[in-house]
Amino acid sequence: MIRPDGVAGFGAAQGLPRGADGPVFAEPWQAQAFALAVRLSEAGLFTWREWADELAAVLREAATREPPDDGSHYYDHWLFALERLCLSKGLTNLQALNERRMAWAEAYRRTPHGRPVELTNA
Repeated sequence: MIRPDGVAGFGAAQGLPRGADGPVFAEPWQAQAFALAVRLSEAGLFTWREWADELAAVLREAATREPPDDGSHYYDHWLFALERLCLSKGLTNLQALNERRMAWAEAYRRTPHGRPVELTNA
């Protein structure tokens, strides 16, 4: 499959944690954020160049803060860049993002230790 606008090179993204077989993820949400960025670009909602530019901007901003990032927050930056790009493209709004954050925080608080956190409609 040919990916539009350079998405084929997503594995070479700046700072992407990699193993011998490709990108590595410490948590399931990291893989989901990664996949979401790829899928939204494939769907034409933003170009891969727009995505790469937004991520680069977020990483540059993070590099100016103390303490320096040791790389363990890479996917936090990835998610922030994705949220920022989706906001700028009108794919979501700040209220919807904040409501979703609060819903996940509440789901986390209600989930017994050792169980997967699930977001439900309840």
